[in-house]
Amino acid sequence: MAKIISVSEAVDLIHNGMTVGISGFGAYASPDSILEGIGKKFREQNSPRDLTIVSGVAPGDFDDNGCGMSKIADDGIVDTLIASHLRMSPPVGRAVSENKIAAYSMPLGVYGQLMAAIGGKRPGILTHVGLHTYADPRHEGCRINKRAKEQGREIVQLVQVDGKDYLLYKSFHIDACILHASYADECGNISLQDEAVRGELLELAAAVHNNGGIVIIEVKDIVKAGSLDPRHVLIHKSYVDYVVKAEKLDNIALAYNPGMIGDVRVPTEGRMKPMPLTYKKIISRRAALELKKDYLVNLGIGIPDGVGNIANEEGISDQITLSLETGVYGGVPLGGPLFGAALNPDSISRSSDMFTTYDGGGLDMTVLGCAEIDPTGNVNVSRFSGRCVGPGGFINISQNTPKVCFAFGFTSGKQDIAIEDGRLVIRQDGSGLKFKKAVEHITFSSEYARQTHQEVLFITERAVFRLIDGKIALTEIAPGVDLQTHILDKMEFQPEIAPDLKLMDERLFRPEKMGLTL
Repeated sequence: MAKIISVSEAVDLIHNGMTVGISGFGAYASPDSILEGIGKKFREQNSPRDLTIVSGVAPGDFDDNGCGMSKIADDGIVDTLIASHLRMSPPVGRAVSENKIAAYSMPLGVYGQLMAAIGGKRPGILTHVGLHTYADPRHEGCRINKRAKEQGREIVQLVQVDGKDYLLYKSFHIDACILHASYADECGNISLQDEAVRGELLELAAAVHNNGGIVIIEVKDIVKAGSLDPRHVLIHKSYVDYVVKAEKLDNIALAYNPGMIGDVRVPTEGRMKPMPLTYKKIISRRAALELKKDYLVNLGIGIPDGVGNIANEEGISDQITLSLETGVYGGVPLGGPLFGAALNPDSISRSSDMFTTYDGGGLDMTVLGCAEIDPTGNVNVSRFSGRCVGPGGFINISQNTPKVCFAFGFTSGKQDIAIEDGRLVIRQDGSGLKFKKAVEHITFSSEYARQTHQEVLFITERAVFRLIDGKIALTEIAPGVDLQTHILDKMEFQPEIAPDLKLMDERLFRPEKMGLTL
């Protein structure tokens, strides 16, 4: 039976040098009270310190003083970070980029599957996911910064089975884990009934418990034994050592929202306002033109998640199924710090279950972001411009989906781009170039895409490119844009130019609905 303890007692269970798993996908499932307690104790006693933190999308809400790992961002608390995505906590992201923390970043789907493998006492996860990317040991082997390379730790190995290359992501020991859930009963059964995201909580608890570690779960409240609905109990009491009632819940993602968990169906009109007509809406609209009826689609964060808004505005949401790597099927995906959940979802499963679908080629199409592209079509989203970010679910999704749309602004930095009379007007262009002679990191491999015969598009506000025979080919241009000045002069390489180069659909640049049909 789990023991009910205070936040301070939970903090005292974490000792110097431990490897500690932390739940969270951004702001969701973030055990904020305990993390805040760790930060407070460190500032008072210089302990716990030199921790190795293991997480999926390491918890945070893009706020320096926000939730998640921002609460343990003091220099010295974290020595090493093993996570799929590193930047939801800005101070931790900066510490990784500045080599204050050694960081390893693996694909998110691999992370969840690896936790299950550790729980099952298997040697690791054997998969094709990550081949020819920075995760491949022939490149960086998941080491995302210099300090990780200096550590010399090997977390992934290249192996061959029946003459084919695979990656073995290796199991390792985790001393303790700190998780967040909705409710615990007095015996320690854990319910996620109010959670919009289920993540990898069960897998992480199993990885720790089955190898003799300490499982600590922070909950909103503790209820009488036998009062929880067993359909919502994800983690059985046999896995749980300690239960902690949260001292405060000021994280918006942890609040009860009935429309995000299926308790009610909420009208999206008024709640999901149409996007203003900016260059970002142009990109999301153009990506939406690639949708087909009955598609199962994944959307990434940022401009890509705007496709969900467009589908809602155009009244086609019920003709496709949007999905998120958190395990959410259907509904209208949310953006910003609430990315990972949806209003009116069809179902909510575990993240590892969703990645089984993704890795097996279950998606029809995905829309993802992009930071750098090279002439062959390699894409970087994991380390660029001095920032160590990590891929999240990007590698699993981009490698295994037959149709991949990268949706992003053509340049980066301060810019002034308007839409006037159905034309794109570039008053000031961004100074940062994204079409590079060489990418700093390979997060999407064009060579792998060639081998698997993927259809790949690069969609921006002023131009659309396709990957054809291992080369970037310009196929569409926006009305009002000069080919030389606004496109070719803003690229470090000369793309192929399609002989039938055409204008982008004029409906993209009009304020009224497009009248999109599938």
